[in-house]
Amino acid sequence: MSESNQLQGCAITGIGSYVPERVLTNADLAQMVDTNDEWITTRTGIKQRRMAAEGEFTSTMATAAARKALAQAKLDPSELDLIVVATITPDMPFPATACLVQQELGAAKAAAFDLEAACSGFIYALEVGRAFIASGVYQNILIIGAEKLSSIIDWTDRNTCVLFGDGAGAAVLQRREGARGVLATRLGSDGTKADILAMPGGGCRQPATVDSVNERIHFLKMEGKEVYKNAVTAMTAAVGAAQTLLFVPRYFDFVRVRSLLVAEDVPFVAVSEYSTPSQVGKARHALQTKEVPLLLYTERAHFFRRHKLRGARHLAVYSPPSYPHFY
Repeated sequence: MSESNQLQGCAITGIGSYVPERVLTNADLAQMVDTNDEWITTRTGIKQRRMAAEGEFTSTMATAAARKALAQAKLDPSELDLIVVATITPDMPFPATACLVQQELGAAKAAAFDLEAACSGFIYALEVGRAFIASGVYQNILIIGAEKLSSIIDWTDRNTCVLFGDGAGAAVLQRREGARGVLATRLGSDGTKADILAMPGGGCRQPATVDSVNERIHFLKMEGKEVYKNAVTAMTAAVGAAQTLLFVPRYFDFVRVRSLLVAEDVPFVAVSEYSTPSQVGKARHALQTKEVPLLLYTERAHFFRRHKLRGARHLAVYSPPSYPHFY
């Protein structure tokens, strides 16, 4: 666990994202399994998710996001020292998906490896990249979180198929003297919860056989109530330890964090890209006066600029343990 990063100078100089064109709405899912928009929205906050097309893979989505991040950072792929891809849906067990991205980008001198930490993968990759830069080993690092979760979802299981989609996000990390950098991280794991969210088949413990395929153990399996319970526990600890002003939860965790703050009787202001001008005004006031924490949910970076939501001294980007082994 790294509570405080003493060595600074790691700056995020470019970001990029990619989502497939195909949209799968809650109404679409209602035609596939026994569910409806209200059931999904009240429990997750999700209205739609993106699905990869035929011929789209984790590596191709990761590469598309990476190109955008590199362009924003004004960095040529040949200057990259390291590529880290966080994923649980690699194109194949080996070579690493990061190697496939390296090939597509033409980043010939970059080391490349995959990192597997499920929903918290990007946060883990960020800390790994920061450590390499802070130690002086590397200067230019590309980190990517990418998943084609549609490939491991059981589309007959309404408890899991409503939650996940496909896409990729990337960031360029560079050494910058004087940069505030990544102020603090808090990583954790709990192997005792390994069985409540897992894909049992496909590894050396249960390799693919006719029986394993028929038993459908090559799909993601989840004990929803236990996952939620552990997520709330970990969130309580992380929010309390962060003592920050602005929280940006990951996608459907906005609903969970909001419920947690209400349950703990913590005053806060919540705002999303769908909020009214009055609600955004309250959020801006919360940042300026620092009276209460601000809980923000948005998928669009320009939301900050458009509504002038600036001034937060500390920004917490939290990845709750939907996969409870990592947080």
